[in-house]
Amino acid sequence: MLSKSLRKVAFTASVVMSLSVTAAQAQQENDPWEGFNRAMFSFNDGLDRAIVKPVTQGYRYVTPEIAQTGVNNFFENLRDVRTMINNLLQGKVHNALEDFSRITFNTTFGIGGLIDVATPMGIPKNNEDFGQTLGYWGVSSGPYVVLPLFGPSTVRDTVGMVPDWYLDPVTYVDDRAVRNSLRAVRLIDTRSQLMNAERIISGDRYVFIRDAYLQRREYLINDGEMEVRFDESDF
Repeated sequence: MLSKSLRKVAFTASVVMSLSVTAAQAQQENDPWEGFNRAMFSFNDGLDRAIVKPVTQGYRYVTPEIAQTGVNNFFENLRDVRTMINNLLQGKVHNALEDFSRITFNTTFGIGGLIDVATPMGIPKNNEDFGQTLGYWGVSSGPYVVLPLFGPSTVRDTVGMVPDWYLDPVTYVDDRAVRNSLRAVRLIDTRSQLMNAERIISGDRYVFIRDAYLQRREYLINDGEMEVRFDESDF
């Protein structure tokens, strides 16, 4: 009886050690530049705490909630342009038509996108970017990387930022002051959307955000279809 219990303990310990080694190897493969990434994470986090977050908190304090919703709707309407083109690049014609419908209805009947009239009409909102397009056509993500100012990314997603920049309607605003103002307001709006989500962060902030980012990107690239495999020995 004792030897059987010892065998169980030894087996459990070996499984735990094996899982720990596997997790460590996966982490090293996904994040081989961890030293650099942690330095950039600290830099971005310090900048956020010193400037971006206080400004965003002030924005949320003085701006009525209905106005905040309008600002978010406006930028989401612009983002639908990028989504539509990337859906076309992935051959998802039906989704691209949904994006076109959203842009049309929200821009015309939604007063330039300030009001989201498409969602109540039953037109779903999609989310695509060029990084997802590359992933759709089989390009691997490459290592995880934290970009100065931009935050979490991968090599593939970093490359994808370049064409997405050209797909952004704000890029083509002629007046530099207006263009930069729009980008600043969009940054504040994006940070505002993350304000509630950051409350769930626990433990090592760097690891939590890295793992959350990579899992979400995999989820988006696979359109929410996550493959789960079981071995016969699991049953």
